[in-house]
Amino acid sequence: MAKRNMGDPAVRRDHFHQKAKKEGFRARAVYKLQELDQDFSLFRAGDRVLDLGCAPGSWLQYAATRVGERGVLVGIDRLPLAAGIARTRVVVGDIYDTPVAQLLGDLTAFDVVMSDMAPDTTGIRHADQSRSEALFEHALELALQTLSPGGHFVAKLFQGPAFAQLLTACRKHFTTVKTAKPSSSRAISIEQYVVAKGFKGR
Repeated sequence: MAKRNMGDPAVRRDHFHQKAKKEGFRARAVYKLQELDQDFSLFRAGDRVLDLGCAPGSWLQYAATRVGERGVLVGIDRLPLAAGIARTRVVVGDIYDTPVAQLLGDLTAFDVVMSDMAPDTTGIRHADQSRSEALFEHALELALQTLSPGGHFVAKLFQGPAFAQLLTACRKHFTTVKTAKPSSSRAISIEQYVVAKGFKGR
């Protein structure tokens, strides 16, 4: 998935980037998840968490602090993580090609499925929106296949033509669906986060 160039001076000067570096997190994106968790109570001690598109690992780092010693974390990305994270199993692969059984491993289900995936952007707005919608839709499909009843799904989605349609799809399967743009998101970004809670079950 597309990543910001950490050698870019604008990124180095970014407040949240500097804060993440100081606090030992691998990316500024951690503060988006932290704010969403504070607003929507995403995690509990002992939760089983799946992170789609997990590299470089900051969301897993944050989730590890919330689920505690009894929690279990699984991440998947096309890129391996530079270093391991406690109680975390990382699958190196593409989300479109990796079997659900490989994601689950010895688990029967996850309590939280999360995705901060973004497409490799082209700069062409409608193309980037379409690619983001496709990623979100597949993340939702994986969540529906792997979540336990009552589980939560949180994922990034660029605002585009299918935005409302995808929210409607979420509402069919979850008791509450909200959208949010965390304060750590860049002002020019068209990203939103969809927070779907209370999976109704398969």
